[in-house]
Amino acid sequence: MDIGRRSPKSSQTRQRRPDSPSASAAAAVVDKQSSSPKASDALPLPLYLTNGIFFTLFFSVAYFLLHRWRDKIRNSTPLHVLTLSELAGIICLIASFIYLLGFFGIDFVQSFISKSESDEEHQRFILHEDRNIHCSLPPPSPVISKPKPTMDFPKDDEELVNCVVSGEIPSYSLESRLGDSFKAAKIRREAVQRLTGRSMEGLPLEGFDYDSILGQCCEMPVGYVQIPVGIAGPLLLNGCEYAVPMATTEGCLVASTNRGCKAIYASGGATCVLLRDGMTRAPVVRFPSAKRANELKFFLEDPLNFDTLSVVFNKSSRFARLQGIQCAIAGKNLYTRFSCSTGDAMGMNMVSKGVQNVLDFLQSDFPDMDVIGISGNYCSDKKPAAINWIEGRGKSVVCEAIITGDVVTKVLKTTVPALVELNMLKNLTGSAIAGALGGFNAHAANIVSAVFIATGQDPAQNIESSHCITMMETVNDGKDLHISVTMPSIEVGTVGGGTQLASQSACLNLLGVKGASKESPGANSRLLATIVAGSVLAGELSLMSAISAGQLVRSHMKYNRSSRDITKIVSSE
Repeated sequence: MDIGRRSPKSSQTRQRRPDSPSASAAAAVVDKQSSSPKASDALPLPLYLTNGIFFTLFFSVAYFLLHRWRDKIRNSTPLHVLTLSELAGIICLIASFIYLLGFFGIDFVQSFISKSESDEEHQRFILHEDRNIHCSLPPPSPVISKPKPTMDFPKDDEELVNCVVSGEIPSYSLESRLGDSFKAAKIRREAVQRLTGRSMEGLPLEGFDYDSILGQCCEMPVGYVQIPVGIAGPLLLNGCEYAVPMATTEGCLVASTNRGCKAIYASGGATCVLLRDGMTRAPVVRFPSAKRANELKFFLEDPLNFDTLSVVFNKSSRFARLQGIQCAIAGKNLYTRFSCSTGDAMGMNMVSKGVQNVLDFLQSDFPDMDVIGISGNYCSDKKPAAINWIEGRGKSVVCEAIITGDVVTKVLKTTVPALVELNMLKNLTGSAIAGALGGFNAHAANIVSAVFIATGQDPAQNIESSHCITMMETVNDGKDLHISVTMPSIEVGTVGGGTQLASQSACLNLLGVKGASKESPGANSRLLATIVAGSVLAGELSLMSAISAGQLVRSHMKYNRSSRDITKIVSSE
């Protein structure tokens, strides 16, 4: 594109010197002509008088017609029965509206188009002049030293990098401008290095499908982070074996969970039960008074209105099904917690759409309702909250297993009484003293985070998904150990978000829960939740055994510390 090209009119204008006598005379003539009143095409009057007449006519006739129609409504007179004055008023209203729309509407559009053209021409001129200046003058010495280009760019790409650095091209618009996601990431990465003066060497760029994250997973990418994925298992759960992928940078975590899986397998496996399945969203609305807020509360909680609200809510998706509504009032503010099933999706967008449908529906019966926010934190999403611990959010799961005394001794290297006592004093009493909220466990968040990252879940939802209470007690006359984990708010999905990426999709496929279940909608996401709970059970069993046997420090020194001589590695480089 020839960015130095100009229209003849604009070129002539720029070539004429503003301080020349001819230019001053021309400007004076233009000012004189523009200051004289223009005649109107509609009436033989000055333009400002014509506009004033039509403005006055429009609003006066509109007021007259509204006043007449209000009287008709009070007197029960049909509105379509028109008198001669009303008919003339309607004609005047239409005529004045057409004049005002034609005059101001067209003038606004033309001024907007001319402004856009002039801005574009001005930008082209500035860019052209800047290039001429850069070609004729040496570059100024920078205030801070910038690194030299770390990549070999073609001439056109180098210009793009310079434009991003100067701010002429916004970094976020590279994908749409270039139509090439990888090239956009490459140029953005180089621009960031030059702006910050820091190298990003070591952060991988190539080998990733940037088109797969466009518009859904990550904005303005400059590379990707490598996280190793380990496999724990087989986990024997509800009679089926699963190889559990865990993405983590913590040493000993996969090995410990794998040992727990081994102990569960040797004892006959674990059993998992799904208690509830419902994602929540809680908007906050405000009324003029607490009385009005209470009226809506009773309306929403009335069983007679539930069917109507369900029809309105369920229009958001063919998988969304409203399950219940729970309300809470704070002054004149009402918080309504909607719960619904969401199929195989985690479901935040789905439930938000359904809530918006209900709010729009309620607006007609409660016109004084002011919607403050679609989320009022009564949900509660990505925050520790007692309501999730008590009522549940997402999938509520209980997983249990009986570990025989022989396995506890031979595989876990401890005893059943020692595990029971440690669990009571650590996970129950210790957490209670600390004032824990859903944290009555050893390290459930470790396993939840690792499985979440490997399978493309939202890592931030690890907060409520890791709510867990670990229980241990002796059974079979004290010979064996009964262990269970209760997790009321595991928030997972097998479609949408990061589950569509290639590596995360491969991990879901390894577990047999990739995509949506065709036979039973929601079955894959529910199975994934049980696998997460089973993995947490294995992790809790192994870590508690390591602490009980005094193996925690030794195992971390073995698996979580590098045995390589770092000084030799650095000197060789």
